[in-house]
Formats: sequence, structure tokens, C-alpha cells
Amino acid sequence: MSNEETVPEMEPMRVGIAADHGGFELKQYLEAMLREAGYQVIDFGDASPQPGDDYPDFIVPLAHAVADGEVVRGVGICGSGVGASVAANKVPGVRACLIHETYSAHQGVEDDDMNMLCLGGLVVGRAAALELVQTFLAARFSGAERHRRRLAKISEIEKRALKGMP
Repeated sequence: MSNEETVPEMEPMRVGIAADHGGFELKQYLEAMLREAGYQVIDFGDASPQPGDDYPDFIVPLAHAVADGEVVRGVGICGSGVGASVAANKVPGVRACLIHETYSAHQGVEDDDMNMLCLGGLVVGRAAALELVQTFLAARFSGAERHRRRLAKISEIEKRALKGMP
């Protein structure tokens, strides 16, 4: 019998991804790159580029999966990324941001516990998008008291909104 301890293998991070026609090509690329990197990727659609599709049909189910813990993080893509961000943030528990540079990709997670990254498939190139997603997925929430305090305030805003209170 060996004295060496067996270290259990960590399961790959479950990442959700979704896009409308404006982000379809970038979604396909990022999904392939993430799978190659060892992530477990759940694709929330669209399954093919449909010019008449609507981003909420794909982004909102992804946002619910993030909020419910079905996936650890989400990547939502539409043409500009703006609509994806707006739609995702309507789901309580989701903290989605449109990101175009790496500082915010990690700082948003470290300070604000951002759990969904939004990208514009028509405005961000493949290499930049991959770097942003890798940075986002590698970042960890700091858990600092001031950040937890701020997130608790946001949670209260969500609770009041759900009850129809200002």
C-alpha cells in the first residue's frame, strides 16, 4: 500500500453559451475552443444561424441556468452584446456585463461576482473574444466584505422588484 494520497480529479467547469444570429459564428468558435480547453460547455442555442431569431429566446434560458446553478458561468452573444446584457440582467441572481477588455473581464468577477459575460459577435474578433472568455472563466470572486455588502444591496433591490416595490 502506498503512502501517496490520491487526489480526486476536479470536474470541468460547466459553462453555458448562447447566441442569436448576430453572435452565432462567434459562439460556435468559442464553444469549440472551450471544449478543447477542457470545459464542459452547455449550448443554449441557437442551433443554426436564423436571421429572424431573437436574442432573448436563447439568452434568458442561459441566464436562468446561471441563476439556478446549472452552469457556473455563462457567455451570451448577440450582434453588439448590448441586448444580451439587457436580457440576462432581467433574471434575478444574474450579474451580466458587456465586456470588451480584459481588466473588466476579471475585475467584474473579483469585485462584483459577475457570472455572465456578454459579447458582441459583430464587434469583437475571435482572438479578443477568446482572451476575454478565458480571463472571465479564470477569475474568482474575492469575497471581500465590502463586495459582499454591495452584492447584498443588489440582492435586496432584486427582491423588492420581484415584490413590485421600489
